Amino acid sequence: MAMSHDLRTFKNAAWLGWQMEANWTDPFVFAIYSIVKPIAGSLILVFMYLVITGGETQTPFFSYMFIGNAFYMFIAEVLFGVTWVIHDDREHYMTLKQVYIAPINFYTYILGRAAIKIAITTIGVVITLAFGILWLGVEIDLTAVDWLVFVPALLIGLLTILIMGLALGGVTFLTAQHGIGINEGVAGVFYVLSGVIFPITVLPEWAQKISQVLPVTYWMEALRRGLSPDLLAALPGTTGLEGFSNLQILLTLVFSTIAFVFISVAVFRYADRTARRKGKIDWTTAY
Repeated sequence: MAMSHDLRTFKNAAWLGWQMEANWTDPFVFAIYSIVKPIAGSLILVFMYLVITGGETQTPFFSYMFIGNAFYMFIAEVLFGVTWVIHDDREHYMTLKQVYIAPINFYTYILGRAAIKIAITTIGVVITLAFGILWLGVEIDLTAVDWLVFVPALLIGLLTILIMGLALGGVTFLTAQHGIGINEGVAGVFYVLSGVIFPITVLPEWAQKISQVLPVTYWMEALRRGLSPDLLAALPGTTGLEGFSNLQILLTLVFSTIAFVFISVAVFRYADRTARRKGKIDWTTAY
């Protein structure tokens, strides 16, 4: 009974999320937007790379950078999207109190709203990778993909991003107009320190130590190993994680995800209790 109730909550929350994401235009325009947006975003970095290197795209490092930037969309969109559920319902629609006291699991509601963000972002990532393979020469051989590494890494990593977003969502309960800045700041830390566009070995030693405790670092490594097994072999001694086997990378990702589950739930519950005690559940900041 409880399971069916949660599934219904998840489905309805996902439907609501879709309506809020796509109801601003007709389906054709939204489809065009969904195609153009991720490609345009990636081309900004591509043009920067072309200017710096003089047009050298047929290199392993270009593929390394492009793949990392493509999957970073999940961090930027999903991490922000989970937190935005609370911000949007509280600030823009002023319905958070009604949702909060409804006879539903609030966690399930948030995950349902975030699910549609994951679905839309997944389409963007696939389109970006396809564009890179077909027009930019990104080194991905679909016949050589290690699915036993790629699929578990993708799923575990998405779970990690979701629970991190949950913690930031809790922080949003207690902040004024700073929630967006906090999200972007955390996402920026991952962009710089987690090997998204350059190996962590180029960072100062103190920054490398921070990188090695971030689950996103191992997520990016696992995704590249699974999607393009030959890519990292062409960049020996540069990523900083060559000493880890595929299994070790996945296990590290699993254990760090488990740790962040406890941390995120603790942060969210603390923020939840504090917001209730101080009457901030439906507290708006007048903008």
